[in-house]
Amino acid sequence: MNKKFKLKLGGLPHKIHIRTNDENLPILLNLHGGPGVVSRTAVNNPRYLTHFTMVGYDQRGAGGSYWGARREELTIKQLTDDAAELTAWLCQRFGKDKLFLLGGSWGSELGTFLAHRYPAHIAAYVGYGQVVNGAKNETLGYNFALEAARNAGDKEAVAQLEQLGPPVKGVYKTGFAGLMLTRKIQMKHGGYSPKRPIGIYQSFVKPMVLSGEYSLFDLIGAARGYKFVLNTMWGECVGVDLAAECPSFDMPYFIFDGKHDHTTPASLVEEYFAAIAAPRKELIWFEHSGHSPPSDEPERFMALLREKLYEVAAEENARGVRV
Repeated sequence: MNKKFKLKLGGLPHKIHIRTNDENLPILLNLHGGPGVVSRTAVNNPRYLTHFTMVGYDQRGAGGSYWGARREELTIKQLTDDAAELTAWLCQRFGKDKLFLLGGSWGSELGTFLAHRYPAHIAAYVGYGQVVNGAKNETLGYNFALEAARNAGDKEAVAQLEQLGPPVKGVYKTGFAGLMLTRKIQMKHGGYSPKRPIGIYQSFVKPMVLSGEYSLFDLIGAARGYKFVLNTMWGECVGVDLAAECPSFDMPYFIFDGKHDHTTPASLVEEYFAAIAAPRKELIWFEHSGHSPPSDEPERFMALLREKLYEVAAEENARGVRV
């Protein structure tokens, strides 16, 4: 099965891509980052397709789900409700009781809310680039960018950041422009990946355009939607404190985090992980990764993902729960 289609979630048509070599395989729902930065291309990765039925979708207001999205509906609650509706539909379509969640960056925030608020169809959650506390995240990220630029003798970046100033409660005084500037400098100085300096174009735009995953309308929606969604949702997203809002889970909760992540700082993750309650929880560090262990250490990431989730699937199946 390899199918792209539109499915109404919360009344809005969403672009979905389902791909599988065997419909009996466990379902892995990939939740993209941003908010508003689409990444359906994971469904085409043969590493995933060997072990999972892969599902990717463009969240409300982004990519192929840009058309018809209204600003007042771009809330954490609505996007969580959309995802919950999709999980229920997928389980019904494939004759499953539960599926697995994989969320990166903002997707880890969305996935955490989804697992906490709508646990019925979730067998386990895996997050990377794990969001913990929005305001602290931005303060630490800005400080890293400034210190790294100073250490590298990058006078232009230092001047830009000093002129911008640190965020207040996660929000930069120039809004979207300040956020993008800070991210650009973080990426330039290893805050996204320790292996190589990388820019926004090389990391997101070029792979998206060359992937063949997106139609022309999807690409237009991606270009328009990322700024639309980020501008609309950023204030709410950076106000989140997951330890306070999502303290417990009814399913296994895994974090696969890069030790060198300064985009969603790894330094916040350990305290959060210690505070949450779940029937099983594991924090696995990727010593050679930054914000995206699937990109920095793909083989180890895939091996551990399969190992942990297949353990859960076996336990659920033994109890008569279809995964």
